[in-house]
Amino acid sequence: MLKSFARGRLFGATWGSGVPSVLALHGWQRTHNDFSPVFDRPGSPGDPAAVGVDLFGFGATPPPPEAWGTAEYARHLVPLFEEAGTLADRVVVVGHSFGGRVAIPLQAMVPDRIERMVLTGVPLLDREGRRSRPATAYRLVRRLHRMGVVGDERMEAMRNRYGSADYRSAQGVMREVFVRVLAEQYGDELASIDCPVDLVWGEDDTEVPVEVAARARALLPSATLTILPGVGHLTPTEAPAALREIVLGRRGPETPTGVGPVDDTPAGDTP
Repeated sequence: MLKSFARGRLFGATWGSGVPSVLALHGWQRTHNDFSPVFDRPGSPGDPAAVGVDLFGFGATPPPPEAWGTAEYARHLVPLFEEAGTLADRVVVVGHSFGGRVAIPLQAMVPDRIERMVLTGVPLLDREGRRSRPATAYRLVRRLHRMGVVGDERMEAMRNRYGSADYRSAQGVMREVFVRVLAEQYGDELASIDCPVDLVWGEDDTEVPVEVAARARALLPSATLTILPGVGHLTPTEAPAALREIVLGRRGPETPTGVGPVDDTPAGDTP
């Protein structure tokens, strides 16, 4: 059942009984429902309850008033930690893809409240071989548009031609959010995280390949990496049982970071 949080500004759901000690943050163009297969299932006595929210601009939660970066998204999640009964004193934050990006600044804002983070399929670093500049044709038309030589319709057609699927489907302020988030870098922030971090990656994730997780693990002071065979980018829906076990602290042995060849096939940017 849909619930409201943060004085009615956020919407989402809770799973289990008791005060939730797990906070789940979904990926771009996804909703809290991605985590239903993870947490809406029979558990053992004593398993913690979880809360999942629709981040601003997704699901039932309205878009932000302007182009937020992940710091602004995180700042507007802090009220969850202030409302009585919404979250336990110490929580595990689970972030998938975009939700994991938001978890990084959130940990810095409420470090005493976050016991551990589970990050899965998160673009913590640029993938190796990522194209750093737009196509020449796009840059030319963009320059002409800024000069007033090319109209808005032509510029929009070029955005739709050269932009990723996520960019093309984003509308209004969410397109600006998309562009801003893609420009963010998290190297320094990763090095300052002092809580334990579980990196959980699908071996077949082509949007954020395993090599990204391996390099991020080297920057995190206290991190483990688990690679899930046969799983792609959508770990909450593709491997809910495995993800649940790790969230609950019942993880298997860590996967060595040098496993097999890494797929470096170019793919669209993932926020």
